[in-house]
Amino acid sequence: MSLLRRLNPSIVPVSPAERIRASSGALVGILLTGLLSRMALGDGGSFPLLIAPMGASAVLLFAAPSSPLAQPWSILGGNLVSATVGITCALLLQDPVMAASAAIAISIGLMLLLNCLHPPSGAVALTAVLSGNAIHDWGYWFVLSPVGINTLLLLASAYVFNNATGRPYPHLAPAAGHGAKAETALPAQQIGVVPEDLRAVLEQYGEVVNISPEELDALLHQAQIRAYERRSGEVTCGEIMSGDIETVSPQTSLRVCWKLLAQGPLKALPVVDEKSELVGIVTQTDFMRMSVLNDRGTLSLRVRAGRILPSGGGPKRVGEIMTRRVQSALPETKIAKLVPPMADMGLHHMPIVDDNNHVVGMVTQSDLIAALFRNSRAALLGVQKEPAAAV
Repeated sequence: MSLLRRLNPSIVPVSPAERIRASSGALVGILLTGLLSRMALGDGGSFPLLIAPMGASAVLLFAAPSSPLAQPWSILGGNLVSATVGITCALLLQDPVMAASAAIAISIGLMLLLNCLHPPSGAVALTAVLSGNAIHDWGYWFVLSPVGINTLLLLASAYVFNNATGRPYPHLAPAAGHGAKAETALPAQQIGVVPEDLRAVLEQYGEVVNISPEELDALLHQAQIRAYERRSGEVTCGEIMSGDIETVSPQTSLRVCWKLLAQGPLKALPVVDEKSELVGIVTQTDFMRMSVLNDRGTLSLRVRAGRILPSGGGPKRVGEIMTRRVQSALPETKIAKLVPPMADMGLHHMPIVDDNNHVVGMVTQSDLIAALFRNSRAALLGVQKEPAAAV
């Protein structure tokens, strides 16, 4: 029984909704591929409208659309290459066993060489070899019909269905070609494993891994956030936020707002409407971006569209310079959730709001760093004390 359990593949269970989605996608994909193939080719030919390997391709396209083996070039290139190789072997080698063996071996080698590995394409090569005398009548037309037509129709179905059901397809590689370098990685990803590390390890591994480096990097990043949450324990934003903070309205004058920023401990102020709901945030950076202020809080000159305008033509209210798309958090939010936006998006302040979007506090980068440091130090001291207590 222990051996049987170990032989069971370590696949993370998916939700019932995902099972239904994948099964429905395969139904739609194969049905449309068959119906459209019949419309294009008719149903009186000596070859079937659908070839069996399309069923295996449907499993990858709809049940594992993020797999590198399920990407458009993988299925299109793999099927066309394998079909061509299979026909060639069938025409050149009389013994079907030798032809089948050669077709599979050559197809795998070429797919790996051309970076279009698609497991069902091996069945395409076998189909070409084992089709008997019909292959001599069809020749290389088999590559276009039914293989090419089936492949394109199934790909089109997968593209529409997966994107319509919330599964982005295809998974495009980074524009740079080999992923972002460590120097350009997001701040939260610069410490620890970076995409270049993953790619190097996968290359050293020397085997085909059914996950792309980019997908693995995204999963690892999410795992790191979970690790932050575990190490930070149950600390929430409500425990570390600064309460009873000043707020301004969109109609507040910039002079009043600047004085509040200059005199207060925070370098950002939440902006609330007449219902006291959060509608934006104004920071010293907003003043620097939109205006130039002297030490007395008086507007001086500013530049817009290449022209220097007098102070009278500049903005006068907070609503004219505030950032409207502001990120906020609830008091019960774990502080680890703030790491990505503050590190990767450059946010220095996070307004804390209640369920009615009323501002109840503010968490700064300094608050977050101090809280994470305290918890890391407490965890470290706990580990150091544990052996002594055990003795």
